[in-house]
Amino acid sequence: MDSLITAAGRALAAGDPLGALKRVALRDDAPALALRGIAMAQLGDLARAKTLLRSAARAFGRKEAVARARCVVAEAEIALASRDLGWPAKALEAARRTLEAHGDRANVAYARFLEARRLLLIGHTDDAERALAKLDPTPLPPALRAAHELVIAGIEMRRLRTKAARESLARAELAARQAGIPALTAEVENARMALSVPAARRIANGEERLLLLEEVETLLASKTFVVDACRHVVRHADTVISLARRPVLFILVRALCEAWPGDVPRDTLVARAFRLKLADESHRGRLRVEIGRLRTVLRPLANVTATKRGFALAPRQAREVVVLALPVEEEYAAVLALLADGESWSSSALALALGTSQRTVQRILDTLAAAAKVRSFGRARARRWMTPPVPGFTTNLLLPVSLPVV
Repeated sequence: MDSLITAAGRALAAGDPLGALKRVALRDDAPALALRGIAMAQLGDLARAKTLLRSAARAFGRKEAVARARCVVAEAEIALASRDLGWPAKALEAARRTLEAHGDRANVAYARFLEARRLLLIGHTDDAERALAKLDPTPLPPALRAAHELVIAGIEMRRLRTKAARESLARAELAARQAGIPALTAEVENARMALSVPAARRIANGEERLLLLEEVETLLASKTFVVDACRHVVRHADTVISLARRPVLFILVRALCEAWPGDVPRDTLVARAFRLKLADESHRGRLRVEIGRLRTVLRPLANVTATKRGFALAPRQAREVVVLALPVEEEYAAVLALLADGESWSSSALALALGTSQRTVQRILDTLAAAAKVRSFGRARARRWMTPPVPGFTTNLLLPVSLPVV
């Protein structure tokens, strides 16, 4: 490899894309195309970067399998940055195996990081954790150790293990400083912000209070009866009852929880659960059916008692009842929460992350765009959607996967 290619590679490793381009900008050989592609990615021109990397992969011969595999890994990183979550994961896996067979441990590790980050974005936390368990970060260079710790911190935050997340971020910060890459240090700081801004709201006795992620962890570890509107579950101690696929029952238990220790009038429950302004006898009959189903579901944790004017929640053991809600609740909150990371998403990536159809997501995006809550750029398959993050709030750390978004 000639000296200009070597110098350009070192510049990219140090986070200096302009310095790399000065050395290879006018060259069209395969190594130069690959380096130019990575440089353009670091500068934010992801479309151009993807084109250059694909050209580089074609330019490398059959005997240069390692170089071609590295181009695939770099393209996978660009796909992740542009939220192209439908990018073929099998291609990354094949590239990783090629690199593994040739002893390129650093790029094998990076391929695993990309795999784990994609899994986190689509809500597969367990799979992300298993992907990283196969990797020992100790012998890796500082930049890769920082990347590893960032993914670990993301997993710990979603597990609500804030102490472990802080420890991972501290290790990530140390490694990023050792690497001397400002963009990597900034990424660590952005991740740390999620621990210092509100992640949820606590609603109890008619009062609301914003909670940090650490406070959410403490609440869920207590003996409080919690109706978790972030994940659509009801929990007390170690017992968790999911109502993610039973939205009417969840609406009813939330209404009862918000009114606890008081009761809720029947007409109010009908209005909230069935979205009706006026209730007749048929609606009250339907309410009785749903309350019966709710009693059955909640039997391990609580009872629902009838009162003169409605119904009331009666926990079996808990002395306190709390609703845990997202910091900002509005229609299509799941879509907005994903877009709030400041990145541009395709409708197909949003559909994959939310576990729903692309047509449904597109209809929601059109509605949000009409209300000036999101904006798009590009056309056809290149169309992307984004919205500025809500200042002072985390995004989707408490957001469930595959919840109804309409």
